[in-house]
Amino acid sequence: MAANGNASVKVEICHDDSGPPVKAQTIDQLHSLQKKKPSAPTTPKKQQGADGASLFTSAISDQERQQQQLQSISASLASLTRETGPKVVKGDPSARKSAEAPKAQITHHHHHLTAPVVPISDSALKFTHILYNLSPSELYEQAIKYEHGSFISSSGALATLSGAKTGRSPRDKRVVRDGSNEDDLWWGKGSPNIEMDEHTFMVNRERAVDYLNSLDKVYVNDQFLNWDPEHQIKVRIVSARAYHSLFMHNMCIRPTEEELENFGTPDFTIYNAGQFPCNRYTHYMTSSTSIDLNLARREMVILGTQYAGEMKKGLFSVMHYLMPKRGILSLHSGCNMGKGGDVALFFGLSGTGKTTLSTDQNRYLIGDDEHCWSDNGVSNIEGGCYAKCIDLSGEKEPEIWNAIKFGTVLENVVFDEHTREVDYTDKSVTENTRAAYPIEYIPNAKIPCVGPHPKNVILLSCDAFGVLPPVSKLNLAQTMYHFISGYTALVAGTVEGVKEPTATFSACFGAAFIMLHPTKYAAMLAEKMQKHGATAWLVNTGWSGGSYGSGNRIKLAYTRKIIDAIHSGSLLEATYNKTGVFGLEIPTAVEGVPSEILDPINLWADKQAYKDTLLKLAGLFRNNFEGFTNYNIGKDSTLTEEILAAGPVF
Repeated sequence: MAANGNASVKVEICHDDSGPPVKAQTIDQLHSLQKKKPSAPTTPKKQQGADGASLFTSAISDQERQQQQLQSISASLASLTRETGPKVVKGDPSARKSAEAPKAQITHHHHHLTAPVVPISDSALKFTHILYNLSPSELYEQAIKYEHGSFISSSGALATLSGAKTGRSPRDKRVVRDGSNEDDLWWGKGSPNIEMDEHTFMVNRERAVDYLNSLDKVYVNDQFLNWDPEHQIKVRIVSARAYHSLFMHNMCIRPTEEELENFGTPDFTIYNAGQFPCNRYTHYMTSSTSIDLNLARREMVILGTQYAGEMKKGLFSVMHYLMPKRGILSLHSGCNMGKGGDVALFFGLSGTGKTTLSTDQNRYLIGDDEHCWSDNGVSNIEGGCYAKCIDLSGEKEPEIWNAIKFGTVLENVVFDEHTREVDYTDKSVTENTRAAYPIEYIPNAKIPCVGPHPKNVILLSCDAFGVLPPVSKLNLAQTMYHFISGYTALVAGTVEGVKEPTATFSACFGAAFIMLHPTKYAAMLAEKMQKHGATAWLVNTGWSGGSYGSGNRIKLAYTRKIIDAIHSGSLLEATYNKTGVFGLEIPTAVEGVPSEILDPINLWADKQAYKDTLLKLAGLFRNNFEGFTNYNIGKDSTLTEEILAAGPVF
């Protein structure tokens, strides 16, 4: 105690973490210190020369490169009724002071067709702000700030809405028919290609470009298609929504910073003005929606639909045209690779199990939907996956479940207002709920997404009639026949008014996207299979022992055993019997699968009912194939006749 009777007080100085004051003099300057120089979003891949050095060299200054980049974008956005492209500048207009005029001004003389020159308008006085290859974080901010209906879900994914259209509009898709493609493309009955003329395309293009130029800002993505560097395509997507930009960031191949600097002029451009309708008085228009492809101009215009899948599948259609002209087969398929380098292709329509069977934890995923088969092997066209989410669960599909995290786009899902947890069983908005995520979100994805030539080609069918065997080996002619047919079946109850199984045929297992006649793709498939020694298999994941309602769905465990036997090569060593009508080679035994289910007739109690149903399905195949019988492959009809002979025999 001190002499005065008061307790002594020991004062301790706390650790001083104040540090020197920041250099900024204003809040704006402080904010500017927070952000480092931006880097380009990239897909994880490296391209180096033999000595390890970069393949890219910098021959011009950064300022010149940026000027060239803006000139290229200005040229893409040029209206055909004005002599110059719009004045474009990078950056978010909301981040600029309203009194501050943009310093960069790029104009570009752009001549295409002879078009009227209109007097000066307000559009000539404004800048179009370009938000160029933004990162997912930046696009999240844009979506949350400016797009009604965009939220961050509990998993970190961006949940958003695609507006009134929650699926593709195939009847509104148009392709310009001109001298350059008239003899190449598939036109007429059964074809997905509905023609339009050049003038009408230009009317819609002008409408889309004028709409995009009227906005304060547009999003521009410069990206790639096809992981095979020898056959890569440069694409530019101009859109009005952050959601669309993030979707394409995920679905296309993301360039490295060096690749972006040297991107140059794109090979194909999408103008997505989906918020703005087409003019119903325009020739060929049947609704307020129009998705238009001009292969000669390498351009696509979207009006009247905000469904992001139109961009993905539009580019797939383009690849179905460009790649075969290079001798490369474009395929609507899944693809995986075993540890030993054996590659398998999986074809199948919705409900056949294509996604489930191609996503295998014991094998590397090359891609889930779109591929090319060239002389170099197989390559994924895309940089991401577009998975259905209806009834998704972590138990059934853990890879997809775990991929739905920050950076993923969730379309049209329903979530808890408070917790933001998604209810994947809720179909209130649509049954076609979707997730778009980069392929590296799948743990066993093979990066880069390329592989050697396929060893096995698996055609999946969900036969609700219950008469196709669980697995059969196909010869080349049968492969072409079933590939062109693209068969599966809808079961009763999935469509209102359907009381019994309904056969569905989609040529090449993707009729909505092919550009050439189906027999051309089939001939290329057979040629590549023969050249590289691949074997084709028809696998039925549908019913056995009776049609839907009387028989039972083939157990997934049995189908997996069959697929495993295909991958291992053991099924090639099996003994085979030939069925009647379809003439299919079916194995007498598969390890882990009851032998009695391998021949469908064994499990049918009423053998006559089986035969009647088999003939009914065969008749449906024959009726469907009549649309292809008048098309000759090559100089004569020999191959066409060979394919027809591989169909059912009555």
